Amino acid sequence: MKSCGVSLTTAAVAFGDEAKKMAAGKASREGEEEPLSLTVEEREALGDMDSRLFGFVRLHEDGARTKTLLGKAVRCYESLILKAEGKVESDFFCQLGHFNLLLEDYSKALSAYQRYYSLQADYWKNAAFLYGLGLVYFYYNAFHWAIKAFQDVLYVDPSFCRAKEIHLRLGLMFKVNTDYKSSLKHFQLALIDCNPCTLSSAEIQFHIAHLYETQRKYHSAKEAYEQLLQTENLPAQVKATVLQQLGWMHHNMDLVGDKATKESYAIPYLQKSLEADPNSGQSWYFLGRCYSSIGKVQDAFVSYRQSIDKSEASADTWCSIGVLYQQQNQPMDALQAYICAVQLDHGHAAAWMDLGTLYESCNQPQDAIKCYLNAARSKRCSNTSTLAARIKFLQNGSDNWNGGQSLSHHPVQQVYSLCLTPQKLQHLEQLRANRDNLNPAQKHQLEQLESQFVLMQQMRHKEVAQGLHKSQSSCLSGPNEEQPLFSTGSAQYHQATSTGIKKSNEHLTLPSNSVPQGDADSHLSSHTATSGGQQGIMFTKESKPSKNRSLVPETSRHTGDPSNGCADVKGLSNHVHQLIADAVSSPNHGDSPNLLIADNPQLSALLIGKANGNVGTGTCDKVNNIHPAVHTKTDHSVASSPSSAISTATPSPKSTEQRSINSVTSLNSPHSGLHTVNGEGLGNSQSSTKVDLPLVSHRSTSQIIPSMSVSICPSSTEVLKACRNPGKNGLSNSCILLDKCPPPRPPTSPYPPLPKDKLNPPTPSIYLENKRDAFFPPLHQFCTNPKNPVTVIRGLAGALKLDLGLFSTKTLVEANNEHIVEVRTQLLQPADENWDPTGTKKIWRCESNRSHTTIAKYAQYQASSFQESLREENEKRTQHKDHSDNESTSSENSGRRRKGPFKTIKFGTNIDLSDNKKWKLQLHELTKLPAFARVVSAGNLLSHVGHTILGMNTVQLYMKVPGSRTPGHQENNNFCSVNINIGPGDCEWFVVPEDYWGVLNDFCEKNNLNFLMSSWWPNLEDLYEANVPVYRFIQRPGDLVWINAGTVHWVQAVGWCNNIAWNVGPLTACQYKLAVERYEWNKLKSVKSPVPMVHLSWNMARNIKVSDPKLFEMIKYCLLKILKQCQTLREALVAAGKEVIWHGRTNDEPAHYCSICEVEVFNLLFVTNESNTQKTYIVHCQDCARKTSRSLENFVVLEQYKIEDLIQVYDQFTLALSLSSSS
Repeated sequence: MKSCGVSLTTAAVAFGDEAKKMAAGKASREGEEEPLSLTVEEREALGDMDSRLFGFVRLHEDGARTKTLLGKAVRCYESLILKAEGKVESDFFCQLGHFNLLLEDYSKALSAYQRYYSLQADYWKNAAFLYGLGLVYFYYNAFHWAIKAFQDVLYVDPSFCRAKEIHLRLGLMFKVNTDYKSSLKHFQLALIDCNPCTLSSAEIQFHIAHLYETQRKYHSAKEAYEQLLQTENLPAQVKATVLQQLGWMHHNMDLVGDKATKESYAIPYLQKSLEADPNSGQSWYFLGRCYSSIGKVQDAFVSYRQSIDKSEASADTWCSIGVLYQQQNQPMDALQAYICAVQLDHGHAAAWMDLGTLYESCNQPQDAIKCYLNAARSKRCSNTSTLAARIKFLQNGSDNWNGGQSLSHHPVQQVYSLCLTPQKLQHLEQLRANRDNLNPAQKHQLEQLESQFVLMQQMRHKEVAQGLHKSQSSCLSGPNEEQPLFSTGSAQYHQATSTGIKKSNEHLTLPSNSVPQGDADSHLSSHTATSGGQQGIMFTKESKPSKNRSLVPETSRHTGDPSNGCADVKGLSNHVHQLIADAVSSPNHGDSPNLLIADNPQLSALLIGKANGNVGTGTCDKVNNIHPAVHTKTDHSVASSPSSAISTATPSPKSTEQRSINSVTSLNSPHSGLHTVNGEGLGNSQSSTKVDLPLVSHRSTSQIIPSMSVSICPSSTEVLKACRNPGKNGLSNSCILLDKCPPPRPPTSPYPPLPKDKLNPPTPSIYLENKRDAFFPPLHQFCTNPKNPVTVIRGLAGALKLDLGLFSTKTLVEANNEHIVEVRTQLLQPADENWDPTGTKKIWRCESNRSHTTIAKYAQYQASSFQESLREENEKRTQHKDHSDNESTSSENSGRRRKGPFKTIKFGTNIDLSDNKKWKLQLHELTKLPAFARVVSAGNLLSHVGHTILGMNTVQLYMKVPGSRTPGHQENNNFCSVNINIGPGDCEWFVVPEDYWGVLNDFCEKNNLNFLMSSWWPNLEDLYEANVPVYRFIQRPGDLVWINAGTVHWVQAVGWCNNIAWNVGPLTACQYKLAVERYEWNKLKSVKSPVPMVHLSWNMARNIKVSDPKLFEMIKYCLLKILKQCQTLREALVAAGKEVIWHGRTNDEPAHYCSICEVEVFNLLFVTNESNTQKTYIVHCQDCARKTSRSLENFVVLEQYKIEDLIQVYDQFTLALSLSSSS
């Protein structure tokens, strides 16, 4: 295996020269160690080692020789770098990063990679470097940066040999980030890949099933789990995990009926899970929950005891035990169980609430108040308003409390007094020493002290290894079966802790009385799912050969999500890691971790670089970040100590406040020997290592559109001649603009920033008085001018005498009342604000539920909504209040509306009007528009696609009630759009120029949203703070809004109205450039481009005479690269003995996309033999076809264009001397 982009030739020569110099001076350096050097054989062996071997090379047992060689290589490289004072070729640092990565020395690997980045201008060409960098970021849970690095690898080299590993990790990270659609896509891409992977297909299928469960798609999850159980030779641990998930789902969800029926399914599943893995503490805990739910208290206690014995003590388990004791009227035992729970997890809101309820029932309101306050302070408390009301009630009425049972021996203050003083510790040792001679009272005291000592040890252990052992979830369900979150700790724990827990539990006796009828599982308090956040995923990893290595997540947990049972998988490996990683927030949301090797400050300085002066020991220099298109500053570090930063990844206080995210650690470390369970492991080997977040400097990125220093003049003969020596699998890069172009980056915010008084610019508006004004050429020029992000053409309908009544609700119902309408259920909110459903904070996320109805039914809803509003207005008018009172009331109501509860509304969207037979009158009316704004015209690029793209080169209708929202977006492939308000109500628009879309993309990432795929509604305060200008205006009936190429916009209906819209592609260089840039950005982000730009470019070359030199150069260059790609790939296939079958194209045949990864496939279609036989022609791109079948034996290759035809189009496409007259 040749190292990607890195050669050891220079290193070998350098090592030889250095060795000679050292030998020459050896006599004068008696007593010094013999200089390090690598033999020829060692250099050859190292030449095959880079990041692609991570997870596939064994460094333990019989792999010790490889580990020794890598260690020696690292020492040699570091020695050489020191001798040369850092003045070595950049490849040295890249290779050094690879070696350290394989040795799992992630801090040194990152430092070396950063140095390589700073020295190598075209670092992005080195896929192995990007992959290694992504693995390091992944290890540190810097998911934002890991995603960028992995996406860059797939962009520059789609056929990368570790693409399956990348898709697997991307699936896991997107799952953590709640981008479930992207997560599913990458898991599926990993599943179809036949290349080796650190996970088996069964484990990837488990991730997909669990993803459905996380999304609350329980029936899909159940089906996927059950299908997985049918797999032959399913590993026992995977089987146990699947059964555990099924059992917990049946317990929580209404999949099969009432409670008794649910438990009749859940309990057998959990029992079967325990048969497969009897040591699963989590399965025992779930089984206890099920028994408790149906009143089998004795069985529940036995299961909870087993859970404690099989795994580390869990706050959830102790909380559940407390609830059972409380229900059995054993308040003292319940108190002790709750104290255990809050000692193990001080933020366990459910335990605090239950403890407060216990104190309330025992007439101790002051202690109850303190417990409720602790619960309210927890970040996982979801019902703070209810708690606040309860606290207020107790504070006002506590003086009247008297009588009843009291827990005076255990007030809430004593919850914290369980930590033993030195005197108590000394007394404990004395009692232990005389254990055999103690009287009953002393034995009881010893038992209590030992129990407290165990809890104290657990707390200290949790502080040392917070990321390994912290429980992140709550306990039991509320009265309405709203299930909370659960966690399972590491399987590795201090022996003293586990034995101590057993001792502390020995004094707890099972209640003798039976459970009364009712839900014994419900909390006595009113809490529901009070704990939130996301629990770290637990992964397991084998230390045997990596091809058989297995990994299954314990579970991702989300606030208020009852679905995700913890899938604890033990036995797959010799060690278990669980990290609660900090949410790395960048850009402005996540800076690349920068590490200094403080045990060798000189080498550290050389690796990091000295751009800002000397680097002192333990300090952090300002370095170039790997992903340069971001300006960020940070004021906190990832961790304050090596053990927390490297071994346990303890979150910083700031990041913990943001959120806890799932860890995917075992993919980071395939070897168990470098970590220990006490949080030191790798940290010990780097005792002085510090992790800091650097300031990120900006390196300008290359433009997607090439400079014209590259010739676009070669004839087709010259192009074909250059293709005679095809590379591996043909062309490895399908970028349509450059042979090897850097991954696209969002634009940075324009500089200098606008002053604050320029952030609300006036909207460009044109007022039309007659038809002549509408067809005046400067109107077209004004709208398409890139300086005008939006243009409002007022009075268009009146000037052109458009019959807008053809698009009214009444006419639509009469024309096609059963036509399908997509419905989005939304919350009615003020146009300039977006609150979370509880009305407590402003957010960017703007979710809506999707359904379908008919035009007739939506028209009925639209009318009834209007009538209801009229009734409300009439009721207000009949109120006998003066004008000032009315204003006051209105203001108060407005304030309440902003903070919920919000009214639910329905928005009828994406109504297809493409059928000319159904909508002939409506579509004909639109031909009255000027040519540049028509749906079809010769000057519209979308009219040359050659097939229908719904909603783009066809008309779509929108039916609205007040508050209906179209969330923030750019148009597909950055094309322009036309929107006409039919009326009778108005719409309010918000518009941001194209130059600022990178800023909005950053805000989306900061708010855990996908800019391209998620629904988001910008917070205007955030935009103004970032100096982003926002155009804001009202669109009245008959007004046409022209959205220019790339403009970001979002819209809300002010009244009841209908709108029609479509896209237009002006024949300009700006439009084509932005469309291609978005095509490439979509490819990077694994998003399908609705406009097939390659197909469109060839059609433009056939159909259009272009006189704009810039536009011509870009189109010609695209043709050049695609022609080269087609010929190179074709010759590679023929040379490999693969037949290319002529297939041709039919009229109006759509462009083709890969059915797997959704990239455009032009000319050469890879179709499975079965699909070809059945004539279904399910298309694959070359890369996906080879991942499915390496030698393509299961595929046929169909050719749609003769190479001679493409050559003719290419040669005949020349720059026209003058513009054709517009139609």
